[in-house]
This record gives sequence, structure tokens and C-alpha cells, in this order.
Amino acid sequence: MALDGYTGPDLSRQAMTAEFLDAETELQLARAWRDHRDERALHRLITAYLRLAISMAARFRRYGAPMGDLIQEASLGLMRAADKFDPDRGVRFSTYAVWWIKAGVQDYVMRNWSMVRTGTTSGQKALFFNLRRVQARLDREASDRGEPMDPVTLRTRVAAALGVSVAEVEMMAGRLSGSDYSLNVAQGSDGEGRDWIDALEDEGQQAAEAVEAAHDGDLLRGWLVRALQGLTARERFIVAERKLKDQGRTLESLGVELGLSKERVRQLEAAAFAKLRSKLESQTGELRHFLK
Repeated sequence: MALDGYTGPDLSRQAMTAEFLDAETELQLARAWRDHRDERALHRLITAYLRLAISMAARFRRYGAPMGDLIQEASLGLMRAADKFDPDRGVRFSTYAVWWIKAGVQDYVMRNWSMVRTGTTSGQKALFFNLRRVQARLDREASDRGEPMDPVTLRTRVAAALGVSVAEVEMMAGRLSGSDYSLNVAQGSDGEGRDWIDALEDEGQQAAEAVEAAHDGDLLRGWLVRALQGLTARERFIVAERKLKDQGRTLESLGVELGLSKERVRQLEAAAFAKLRSKLESQTGELRHFLK
């Protein structure tokens, strides 16, 4: 790639000394990359706009991500823009690249802001990056008018301003108001007592359930083995090939192997199932209770 080998500080220093491209030079470089995959042209185009990537990355510093990581993500967005840019549309590359840079940095911030995935829809992104700003603006405007603003009204107006539902506003407000906590922290405020993770319900199979399932499985296998013994060798073969394998065979393939028609194999299968059902139903009352 055009920026392989550069770290965050290297990118910043390179950006400060990069050339400014006029529209014609930019057009030539973009066409050289698009038509001939000229990597030198791509490198020159990207390097010229590193300032733009770094400037946009700096806007997201308040979300707590390291500046070096933000610059790297912004640079990746810049490279994606260069790869997809169509110079014949009459748009400057910087205008086109802004969207890709911003999208890349926003995705990175949202992925790393919390261990709990914050959201990926356009509405959730708008809430994540604009909720507090819009709330502050609406609060300020209401205060200037001398109008009281209760929480319900505020959430409703935020939802209308950002084109999302009130439920989405409430959900994002809850996400942004808290932070991640470790489950390996003691429940007591003094650091004593069991950890929070010990209070989570174990969704795995309990010991009693495992023993019961194993017992029932052994019982069913025994009944099935005894029922199969009442079939002829050919009937057992058909049942095994059709129902007791992960990939059951077709009636047609069994007919070819046995030298029978497809319809005759179906008749033998139906007769075998009838015998099995009769044998199983004649088992103990324990079986009938189990099958209820």
C-alpha cells in the first residue's frame, strides 16, 4: 500500500512537507492510478492530502482514542477514497475523500469506545456523535426562551432533530452515560465479597440434567437396538441408510444397490417403520411415559 511502513509520527511529519496539488495535477494522478495502477501516482496523491486526514482525525480526540490510532484510521479512509475515486466525475478528490475519512474514523471510535457494540446504523451513528451537542443546543434555546425543558420533551425533540425514534435516543443516552466495568470486581464497596461474575447464571447443562440425559439416551438406544433386531437384514439396511446417517440416502440410490425399483424400496421402508413402531409401542410403560 501507499503508506506501508509509516507510523503515526512519520505520517504527521510527511504531511507537513507534502505538496499542494492543483486540480489538473490531481486529475492526472488519479487517472494514472485508475487506468494504469501507477503506485507512485497513488502515493503522491495520498501524501498530498495527509493534512486533511490528520485534521479530520483530530476532531475525534475527545472520544478518548489515541491520536496515533485515529491518524492511522483516517489514512486508511484516505487510501480507500483514492482507490474508489473517479476523476471523470468533475469532483475534487478532497471533497470525495472527506466522506471516506470521516466514515473510517467514526467506525473506529464506535468499535473501541466500549466493549459493548454501540451500533452500526446511520441513526445510531448520528446519535453517538451528535446526541450531547444537540441536547445542549436544545437546552440553550429553551433557556433563552424561558421555556422549561423536562427530560421527556428533550428526548422527543432530540429524536425529531436527528430523525430517530425516542427509544433510540433513550438507549444511546443510557450507553453514553455509563462506562464499562469489569465483572472481576467485588460487589462490596469496600472491595470485599464475591465478584460480580459469580452472580451470573450458569447457562450450561447442570450435573443432574447431564446424568438424566445420559440415562435417557442409553435407554432409548437399547429400545431401538431391540426393535431393529425384529427386522430383516434388508429392512435394517434400508432404515440405517435412510434415517441413521447424517446424510440419508435416496430411495433411488438404494434401489440401484439392491436391484429393486424405487417404489419397492419405499414399500420396504414403510413396512420396516411399521414393525419398529409396533415393537417400540410394546415396550414397557416407562417408554410410553417418556414419549408423552
